[in-house]
Amino acid sequence: MIAPTPHADWTLHPQLARDTVAIGDLPLSRVLLINDANFPWLLLVPRRRGVSEIIDLEEVEQAQLWTEISRTGRVLKALATCDKLNVAALGNVVAQLHVHVIARRQGDAAWPKPVWGAVPPIEYDKDSLAHFVDTLRNKLWLG
Repeated sequence: MIAPTPHADWTLHPQLARDTVAIGDLPLSRVLLINDANFPWLLLVPRRRGVSEIIDLEEVEQAQLWTEISRTGRVLKALATCDKLNVAALGNVVAQLHVHVIARRQGDAAWPKPVWGAVPPIEYDKDSLAHFVDTLRNKLWLG
């Protein structure tokens, strides 16, 4: 698939920047890790200005996004040895298009309910975070 060119004037929403750690860039999306050790939780944010819905992307970009969701989902599922992947693009609080890819385990802090607001976030400790970020970058070929 042809890699879409990122928009030069694209910026990440401040709340997404505040709540995450940057992993790297795939052809379309910035990959971010939510800084909450309760759940292995990635965000994919297409680097497109003014886009709030998947349908706002060009068709080739929509296909690229699904490819990137599949790629990150496979990596996250393998690393987290989870029971279920939750994939969602809600945008009710932050309108900038971002897709959540969350590894869920039966018996996790929110199971079987959605993760949003279920429990207070727990920041990763420095060493665990560095190891997880490095592993994600290597597995996603972002290193």
